[in-house]
Amino acid sequence: MLASRSREGRRLRRIPDETIADMQRAGLFRVLQPKRWGGYEMDLHTFYDVELALGEGDMSTAWIYGVSGVHPWFMALLDDRAAQEVWGADTSVLICSSLMPAGRASALAGGYHLSGRWRYASCCAHCDWALLGALVASGNGGAPEGRIFLLPRKDYASIDTWQVSGLQATGSWDIVVEDVFVPAYRSQSMLDNFRLEGPGQALNASSLYRLPFGQIFVRGISTAALGALQGMLNAFLDYGKARVTRAGGRSAENPFVQLVCAESAAAIDEMTNTLHRNLRNLHAYARAAEMPPLEERLRYKFQSTEVTERCTLLAARIFKAAGAAGLSDDLPFGGILADLMAGRQHISNQYEHVGSSWGGVMFGLENKDFML
Repeated sequence: MLASRSREGRRLRRIPDETIADMQRAGLFRVLQPKRWGGYEMDLHTFYDVELALGEGDMSTAWIYGVSGVHPWFMALLDDRAAQEVWGADTSVLICSSLMPAGRASALAGGYHLSGRWRYASCCAHCDWALLGALVASGNGGAPEGRIFLLPRKDYASIDTWQVSGLQATGSWDIVVEDVFVPAYRSQSMLDNFRLEGPGQALNASSLYRLPFGQIFVRGISTAALGALQGMLNAFLDYGKARVTRAGGRSAENPFVQLVCAESAAAIDEMTNTLHRNLRNLHAYARAAEMPPLEERLRYKFQSTEVTERCTLLAARIFKAAGAAGLSDDLPFGGILADLMAGRQHISNQYEHVGSSWGGVMFGLENKDFML
């Protein structure tokens, strides 16, 4: 179903309304949502398995799920007054985000004044609230504080700037805020996220909400690519079984084609197993009320950030193996490759920077990455 809707999503440059409605009916956005707010409080394995399955049909759908599907989890960290405002009347309300601290905020009694323009707020056309990153100026001339702010749609403007070559259906528009007051209870320190702390944990006591936000967020970004590569391999195997080249050879009997399929399948298996092993370890730390070691968090983040790079390179080989016929718009290969290349551009998929941070810590240097 998702694969058949992917072309419509590219045309609309957002996820079709019927797809969002189907996901809502299936309860997919409730997987990580607190039970006290109509959610299921399921584990991360379930959440990312859903994202993998969505990615096999359409990477854009998996992408917006990996982003907006994490936000109900984040809401569990905030003061419960925030959840009351978002879900008090309707527990199906969705939240978009742009967490890069592109905004500027100043503290005042009871909250903050916030202004700024943020890019790449995926799925914002379907969402009634937004989480936005900003820097708060220090009153004593020190370093600014990074914070995340929760705003209702009435407090921001969504601007359609999403004219792109891949992941068109994510509808990753710009968001503009002009000098809006945000109460303190709708804000969270990025450093508190790193420390696994949040006022909402007093009511949302499950160990699910003692996991590192940085780990959950980056996997939400990269797992869509892993599902997309599996979908591309599935489609190529179906295509290759029947394909006969102009020279009369069968693709299924070509050893080079066989090799790229085997290497892709092996890589998917390895990356999926690494994902679930790391999730098991993170859940174990949370159940024991322990902080995961810094180097382990850096390793897990690096293993996430290199997923999309690896998937893109393998997808390019599958695309080449499809031959000139693979260029056809009637086949999915070009669209999937374009989506993967677009996903690779996200800052959370820049493995070089994370690898440098991890390598530096191995040498005893100070860690400077707190989105872990």
